[in-house]
Amino acid sequence: MKPDISVVVPLHNEAPNVLPLAQRVLAALDHALIASELILVDDGSADDTWKRVLEAQKFDPRVRGLRHGKNAGQSAALWTGFKHCRAEVIGTLDGDLQNDPADLPRLSAELLSCDMVCGVRLKRMDNWLRRVSSGIARIARKKVLGVDFRDSGCNLRVFKATLLKDLPAFDGIHRFMPILVQAAGATVKEVPVDHHPRTAGKSNYGVWNRLGRGIYDLLMVRWLMKRQLLKPAAIESSAPALASPQDPEVAATGTHIRCTAAFDGIAV
Repeated sequence: MKPDISVVVPLHNEAPNVLPLAQRVLAALDHALIASELILVDDGSADDTWKRVLEAQKFDPRVRGLRHGKNAGQSAALWTGFKHCRAEVIGTLDGDLQNDPADLPRLSAELLSCDMVCGVRLKRMDNWLRRVSSGIARIARKKVLGVDFRDSGCNLRVFKATLLKDLPAFDGIHRFMPILVQAAGATVKEVPVDHHPRTAGKSNYGVWNRLGRGIYDLLMVRWLMKRQLLKPAAIESSAPALASPQDPEVAATGTHIRCTAAFDGIAV
């Protein structure tokens, strides 16, 4: 049966967290009567993460495991999971148990009034370095891109799967998904969520790949947004209506229909 939501979790050296994570995600969605599948993506871990993923899959067939042969990064792991989702709604969260799976049903309900819902960690249980680097990155995004999301680095999100067709796949997209989704014309809502201290494993992110790398990517995203084609403001057709291929008049006369659309003021 097709699930209502596909939850994608990227994992890198998170062996102790895999089984409790799977149990909590599925239990939270079961409690809300939401049919689900859980896609765990092992991003080239050097510990027993993959072994634990296989154990989770054995306990519950709704768990699906995917594995990268080598570490490719968080964005690549998410995108691998996205390509295997079967539901029309996709949820994401980190594999370190700092995001609370119990928030997923509440975020899913908000999709009735928007296209994407992003968690905001009002009380972050991180060390000072991660909090400071995230604050600097937020200021940089506002200055360079002219948009301000309170916590675009929070991976606890729920969104409509159709949004993926308008997003470019690149290393670092997980930091900019809300910004790019909004730039593509979709509606994004921010909702407060819980955040817990890490109890097992260690963070895979240092100063460079959280702060330095994020600012480096900022320039690329700015370039992309400046050159992004706008959604058609108006469509003009040379025919009263688009006829189906079976229309006898079109079939007999070989009528051609030409459409013009305005992209950023340019007719094509």
